[in-house]
Amino acid sequence: MSEVKLFQGDCLKVMQDLIDDDIKVDLVVTSPPYDNLRTYNNSLEWTFDIFKKVANELYNVVKDGGVIVWVINDSTKNGSKTGTSFNQALYFKEIGFNIHDVMIFAKKNPIPQLYHKRYTDAFEYMFVFSKGKPKTHNPLKEPCKTSGEISRTFKSISDNEQHKYINKGTKTKEFKIKPNIWYYGLGGTNFGHPATFPLQLAKDHILSWSNPNDTVLDCFMGSGTTGVACLQTNRNFIGIEKVEKYFKIAEQRIKEAKAQRRLI
Repeated sequence: MSEVKLFQGDCLKVMQDLIDDDIKVDLVVTSPPYDNLRTYNNSLEWTFDIFKKVANELYNVVKDGGVIVWVINDSTKNGSKTGTSFNQALYFKEIGFNIHDVMIFAKKNPIPQLYHKRYTDAFEYMFVFSKGKPKTHNPLKEPCKTSGEISRTFKSISDNEQHKYINKGTKTKEFKIKPNIWYYGLGGTNFGHPATFPLQLAKDHILSWSNPNDTVLDCFMGSGTTGVACLQTNRNFIGIEKVEKYFKIAEQRIKEAKAQRRLI
């Protein structure tokens, strides 16, 4: 049975307490409150200096070989993207993390936007930071479109760019590792929180970068999506949320996920 620990409070203080208690985590899956796009009931001050303190505490609480999945985007101010995502990624690298991968959360049905001489914003970054070499990677796979076909390649036979096929005699594999652009639909309820990400997104990263019974942290828990995903994948979960309203939403969702799991 997965162990769940939920904390209402400032993530800086809670992570310091975890470190004092010698508690470290295998994986972090979270989305920070970037660029003050939402006020979160006017309870949150989010500056780059505060971000740096959070990043430093994450470095201390993540195990060697552990991974952080940092889902983030940039707002547009005065006609320019802020670049917050890149600034944060570079700071993670500065304090000792590797930028292991830069992945894309592509939205199948992005929200239409007013036209400002730019294209509709249809993705968010999913930075994957590792503390050293990742100890775990369980690659997700997808079917090959040419599964079962004989593998072929081209060979030039003259200077006028004529080519011929060379059969290698081997069949294309049934599955291949997914690329690092992942597509998810936006739909359903937001559970009373203004910035939820898809449950499947959390599950896919948890399955990729951790193993059953590992411990996953979401230091900006919001409505508890990462916690629900942990219960559904047999991982332990630590969730931190400052806003009481959102903490109660997450607490209830996780309670319901526990009940559903007992019925399986």
